[in-house]
Amino acid sequence: MQRHQRPERGSLNDPLIRVSGHIVDVSAQAFRVAGLSPFVRLGDCVATAGPDGDELGEVVRVEERTATVKPFSANFRSGVRSPAWRTGPVTIAPAKSWKGRTVDAFGRPCDNLGPLKRGPRECAADTMPDTAMGRGRVEKPARTDVKAIDIFTPLVKGQRMGVFAGSGVGKSTLMGMLARAKGFDTIVVALVGERGREVREFLEVTMAGDLSRLVTVVATGDESPMMRRLAPKTAMSVAEFFRDEGDDVLLIVDSVTRLAHAARDVALAAGEPPVARGYPPSVFSELPRLLERAGPGPIGKGTITGLFAVLVDGDDHNEPIADAIRGTLDGHIVLSRSIAEEGRFPAVDVLKSISRLSDLCWDAQERELVMRLRSMISRYEDTRDLRLLGGYARGGDAALDQAVDLVPIIYSAITQKPADNFSGKAFDELSRLLKQGIASAQG
Repeated sequence: MQRHQRPERGSLNDPLIRVSGHIVDVSAQAFRVAGLSPFVRLGDCVATAGPDGDELGEVVRVEERTATVKPFSANFRSGVRSPAWRTGPVTIAPAKSWKGRTVDAFGRPCDNLGPLKRGPRECAADTMPDTAMGRGRVEKPARTDVKAIDIFTPLVKGQRMGVFAGSGVGKSTLMGMLARAKGFDTIVVALVGERGREVREFLEVTMAGDLSRLVTVVATGDESPMMRRLAPKTAMSVAEFFRDEGDDVLLIVDSVTRLAHAARDVALAAGEPPVARGYPPSVFSELPRLLERAGPGPIGKGTITGLFAVLVDGDDHNEPIADAIRGTLDGHIVLSRSIAEEGRFPAVDVLKSISRLSDLCWDAQERELVMRLRSMISRYEDTRDLRLLGGYARGGDAALDQAVDLVPIIYSAITQKPADNFSGKAFDELSRLLKQGIASAQG
């Protein structure tokens, strides 16, 4: 973790001046400090003297006599009367040499590859998005090499897309496939609340050791809510650094839901009341502020294409977090449990998935083909029960006959394993298979 550059002598951030207080109350969720209230603001960090060295926390509530601090450590051990002092907000200093490295939420190396070089400037982990009129426009299509996405929900560089799925439907596998997308200069991945064993699996198996473009920010499920809340912000700051260097950056956050859970824990510790299924109001303002930081950068800079995994609770795609995020993003990819149970992966429900910027990717012929395919798939799925009950007779409905012939071919064409080699020409491959299917049906 880094600090802001040295300010003018006499300010509260001057390293020669320590503004101190002491702990007056400790609970399982937070601790309260007396003596610092006039000198701290929300988001400032406070250090305390613990039995194993200094411990750090963030100010989440300020009252007249005390400040409530949420510790970053999951095993906070400082006690009442322990001294506490203000240290300022968390900042990081990314550098180009961070590519290929794995860091924690503070930007500290956790890959046993030695220390990290500090970059040319420090930046706060939690900043405001760029102004609307100061951004460039999205224009360049982005190829993911995931056929279901490149055909039905194509991406544009600078777009923000959500991947909505229940547990065990293949969300993390799909995000891993997307992390290998060509056409991006830098890839930043935030693994938030994931199982510890999945970190090395992602780096060594999913990425197959090809880490030359990758920066990974990790906060596993056993870490504190503060670390899980900070990790996506750190990843976003890293992405913003490379964007400002002119790179087209792919940012993957897996998952935003676990960020929301961590933000809920922090807000409840600060005394906020729950308003929607246990979520306090600040959660619904914190998420858009993070998501808006992705997108096209200032004119003349690079872009951040954001892919945000959303783990929907109980497969309810209208639960509060999923509903709030869906309205903020530029599209959503929905993974269906029923499709996964049929053994089709990635389990993308093409009828419920949409990219609001797809018209920037399709030409006229591709747009017409996709619309016809969607209509065909809709007709096929709407009559599934009828066909299973034996109520379908060939020859009574030409459009349904065509759907019955071709939709299984479409499903086969967009089925893809993570290890599959792909030519990158999704439409050409699909068109070839459809022409073969039509010729077979007519023959």
